[in-house]
Amino acid sequence: MSSLLKEDMEKKLFKPQGHTLYEFIETRSKHKERFYLCTSVGKEEEVHISLVKHYRACLDEKYEVAEMWLLRDLKFIDGKEAETDNPYFDMMFDEVCNVEAYSCASKYAFARSIIKLNTQHTKKDIKVINFDSPYIEDGVIWSSNNGDCLVLMRICFYASNLLCLSLCPIP
Repeated sequence: MSSLLKEDMEKKLFKPQGHTLYEFIETRSKHKERFYLCTSVGKEEEVHISLVKHYRACLDEKYEVAEMWLLRDLKFIDGKEAETDNPYFDMMFDEVCNVEAYSCASKYAFARSIIKLNTQHTKKDIKVINFDSPYIEDGVIWSSNNGDCLVLMRICFYASNLLCLSLCPIP
């Protein structure tokens, strides 16, 4: 489903503007419409971060950019409480932008895309704070597109180790 949504959003909103959609995550909203936080790369290799509103008009899916920022203007991304499983994070541009991702995994996927795009295009010092670094560092395990599944796999591995340790008798 998400690949079809990405393809549709890219075709209707990003390609006409000359952009390539790189990553998107769903955000929680109090409105009936859905909102997505997207990263895209323009013709001039300029990276954009967009808040996109998704709604239906008759039987057609529509997308419109509600807000847009440039990655080069991002000062920091704050994951808020790295030790807890929460979907909240802040991005600091000229003002703080508060975001509630649909899940903690999508928050980390977005942070990884910001780091990767910054490394490839902007090469600016962006502070990444209050994120659990093993889950956002670009290592061998994150080179695939299945980053969210790998995060879940690591969490399960650590949980199973804790369970085994708790079952072992203490000498």
